[in-house]
Amino acid sequence: MKVEITESIFKPYEKIEQYQKSLQIHGQYGAVATFVGSMRDFNDGQQVSGMMLEHYPGMTEKHIEKICQHASEKWSLLDVLVIHRVGEVTIGEPIVAIAVWAAHRGDAMDACRHILEDLKYQAPFWKKEHAGGGDRWVKNNTAGYLKD
Repeated sequence: MKVEITESIFKPYEKIEQYQKSLQIHGQYGAVATFVGSMRDFNDGQQVSGMMLEHYPGMTEKHIEKICQHASEKWSLLDVLVIHRVGEVTIGEPIVAIAVWAAHRGDAMDACRHILEDLKYQAPFWKKEHAGGGDRWVKNNTAGYLKD
């Protein structure tokens, strides 16, 4: 399992491919479920031009590791990768990439979605959007689905 918090722009599919090449599970997985989330130009009916993502170093990584560990206990997973941006993010840039390796697609897909939703609602990130009317702190994430 790997959790990476970065201020740098990253290429999600290249990072996933690089990590997969480093794994010692070749032939063991039949499924890789991935999710890539990027910065959009609207939220709550308002145009936004970018966002500042803040986190608590150390605490954030540990929390995401717990999310991944919980998913590994619930589903039969071989490995998990989570990369999340912090700092200034502009429209179209990737914010998060999640990849889950498992023997079967159901475990990979269910765990990937669970990790994403838990990350969105539980991980200690703070978002300040840059909107036309000025900066604003995001109080709630967009509606999602958390399957237990």
